[in-house]
Parts: sequence; C-alpha cells; structure tokens
Amino acid sequence: VQMPVDSPCLFVIVGKNDNLIYQSQLSAQKKESATHFSQFIVHSSLDVVDDLVWKTNTMYLKAVDRFSNSNISAFVTAGYIKFLILHEKKDEDGIKNFFNEVYELYLKILQNPFYQLNSPITSSVFDEKVKSIAKKKLDL
Repeated sequence: VQMPVDSPCLFVIVGKNDNLIYQSQLSAQKKESATHFSQFIVHSSLDVVDDLVWKTNTMYLKAVDRFSNSNISAFVTAGYIKFLILHEKKDEDGIKNFFNEVYELYLKILQNPFYQLNSPITSSVFDEKVKSIAKKKLDL
C-alpha cells in the first residue's frame, strides 16, 4: 500500500488509555481519506511504543515504526502520555526539539486548574503554538 501523494505530517497526543487528547495535521492534506489513513498508521504504532517504553529510560524514543516512505517517531512523558508524529523526513534533531517544545507547552496545559488530566486539549492557542513550533523545528 502506498501513502497518498501529498504525504502527511500528522502529530497526535495520546492519553494513558490510548484515548486521543490532541491531533494536528501539520502539512496540507487535500483528502479526508488521506487524513484517516494517516491516523490509522499512527495509532497502529501504539503497541510498538508500549513495548519500547519499558526498554529505555529516555522520553524520546526516536523512529519507532515505519510505513512505506513515512516514519512514526514517539515521545513518552513521565505520566505515560504519548506524543507521536508521522513524517517523511529523517531529521532526528528537529523532531526531538519539536517534541521537547511541545512537551513544555503540554506542561503549561497541565498547570491550568480547569484542565482535566487525560481529556482532549481544545485550546486554539495550544493548536497555534504547536503549528508554529512545527514550522520552526520541522521545516514545514
């Protein structure tokens, strides 16, 4: 199976119970079916992340899975919240920096007394900042 022509860059934050907390399409996606396909690929790598998290003591797990021309990189917080990104380019430093900056943003969300842990992040400010970090760190 080939990825759709306009290759996606999809970022998701997945909660402790494998529930979707946040999702952002970081590159232009023309077809909704391509976005759903990207979501499927990212979520299929959750089992790999679950296995790898116990074999390392670092939060950044690098590229954990591969599909066609795309890689899935992962970052797991101390609270077992998983950050996953589907991408084509192999830019380990850029991806690691992206994850670290988004993690700092996520920690600010956790400090909000109105945010309920493990619930969807609906803040438009958070969304804008994630996209801004992606443009800066991932060269999109």
